[in-house]
Amino acid sequence: MTPLVPEAVDPFADRREAGRLLAERLAPLAAERPVVVGLARGGVPVASEVADALGAPLEVLVVRKLGAPHNPEYGIGAIAEEDTLVVDPEAVAGLGISRIKLDAIIERESAELRRRVEAYRDGRPRLEMEGRTVIVVDDGVATGVTDTAALRAVRKLGPRHTVLAVPVSSYEAAERLAAEADDLICLELSLLMRGVGGCYEDFTQVSDEEVIVALRAHGDGGVPSPGRERTADGAPRA
Repeated sequence: MTPLVPEAVDPFADRREAGRLLAERLAPLAAERPVVVGLARGGVPVASEVADALGAPLEVLVVRKLGAPHNPEYGIGAIAEEDTLVVDPEAVAGLGISRIKLDAIIERESAELRRRVEAYRDGRPRLEMEGRTVIVVDDGVATGVTDTAALRAVRKLGPRHTVLAVPVSSYEAAERLAAEADDLICLELSLLMRGVGGCYEDFTQVSDEEVIVALRAHGDGGVPSPGRERTADGAPRA
């Protein structure tokens, strides 16, 4: 793990730059023929760069934060594929959220999760992860609740080794997530993080179409072709 950074981190230009830098740290894992899994949506551009550099297949994992009723940005839990649910009981109790309200939030986000899975995979079976090294990639970690759900979902698929790889994380979240993955690779740790977006110069929201294009560029979950042509902004050309 990188040394602790006591103040705000130097921002990355964008997710693709962060992915290329992250790939340099992950290069030794190429020999293990890993599967790279990007968390939808923001983690996918980062993961695409990692998959390119490692010559690895790219997969997507859909995770949805459970936002508080009157403050959706405040996560009280998360859901992920494989019927994975993570709830912060202290947050739920502290906000006085009833079971009925919590169930309503879970159902709403579950519907969106199902929509995204259908849109991204379009009937394609998920890549096989049993017995493999799986690198789970996100664009950054603030609280860690969605990444916890993602790692638990991946573990249900029987990987031999799980790695959580992120460009930036809060120190507190990194400590918690170290217990969820076999290895944690993080370029920058910060005690002062008011949100992942502040760690990027360009943190434009990633669209469903960008996720779909990234997967198709890797053969809908396949290995990228060597020397794949790129657009002017460095993105793989579909």
